[in-house]
Amino acid sequence: MMKYVGIYLIAINLAAFLCYGIDKEKAKRHKYRISEFMLLCLAFIGGSPGALLGMLLFHHKTKHLKFVVLVPLFLALHILAALFLWWKGYFIVTTMTGQT
Repeated sequence: MMKYVGIYLIAINLAAFLCYGIDKEKAKRHKYRISEFMLLCLAFIGGSPGALLGMLLFHHKTKHLKFVVLVPLFLALHILAALFLWWKGYFIVTTMTGQT
């Protein structure tokens, strides 16, 4: 199961990072853009590290308050969720093995 979670996280973060880069290039060329909703959705569903890296590396959406607030907030929530799941998994394993 963890293998699939890892593959998903790599894929969604790569997709988010690439979408931020592609959208920046499209903005420069006045082409059809990726919607802000889609960019934020990618961050929300697990791509927050890739989205944040894309924002910083491509200097894209860094002046939009909703991106400056929401993308780091999603990252913080993802980190807290991962820590919670790790902590719960740790205590389930120690309970089953009889260790404290």
